[in-house]
Amino acid sequence: MTGRVGVVYQPQHPAAQELAARVREIVAQEGQAVWAGSVWDVADLKANSVGLSLVVALGGDGTILRVGRVVAVHGVPLLGVNLGRLGFLSELEPGDVDAALPSYLRGDCWVEERTMVRATVRASADGPPTQSYDALNEVLVGRGGLSRIVRLSLSVDGAPYAPTGSTACALAAGGPVLSPYVPALVLIPVAPHLSLARALVVPDQATVQVSLAADHQAVLSVDGQVDVPIDDGALVEISASPYRCRFLRRGERADFYRRLGEKLRHLRP
Repeated sequence: MTGRVGVVYQPQHPAAQELAARVREIVAQEGQAVWAGSVWDVADLKANSVGLSLVVALGGDGTILRVGRVVAVHGVPLLGVNLGRLGFLSELEPGDVDAALPSYLRGDCWVEERTMVRATVRASADGPPTQSYDALNEVLVGRGGLSRIVRLSLSVDGAPYAPTGSTACALAAGGPVLSPYVPALVLIPVAPHLSLARALVVPDQATVQVSLAADHQAVLSVDGQVDVPIDDGALVEISASPYRCRFLRRGERADFYRRLGEKLRHLRP
């Protein structure tokens, strides 16, 4: 693997800057140029991600989500080093960096592509698109106020699915865990009221339309990090993004299930 390597770190983590310095040393020892920056400086990341051969992200899953949305546009692969609690998306722990990072820099790895989700907002059902947002993890259409009910109507490829109403947000919505190799989107009603409460799995070629029918504002949340107000009568179209987030891996593809079990502490290696 040749070219310039990006190192993006979470500056609020006490170990991040020291680890970033060590990663930069290893990259330099491998004879590659390096650029480093904070995950909070999105403009700097966007400006410097063009032409990178790899980005090493140091932080938790939130850091990887934020970095992934930017670098996916340019097809830059991502290597996550976990400085968070669970690290579902990370490949390495900090203690692995010295021994393992040179192998990734030399190309002794493979690329896992993850489907991303695109949400396109229209002011009305027949209006032109006003903005599009790409998410690596999820998009959420929900209430804009704590005590409000948001009424949504849902259709898939133009066919109505079910009207839903949400009165509260839930940390765990009870949806299925999909392998990254399943080309699908999952629709999950969160705390539904007077509606169907089952998750729906649709192929990633489908387009999901979510119409807002309320007399107050709702919110479109992108990966839980970007919140966009949406008004009554707006339509949000959700589909697979044209971009893929590319993660560097070294283990077997079946290791997804092993890693998942280890993170959730439900399975043993």
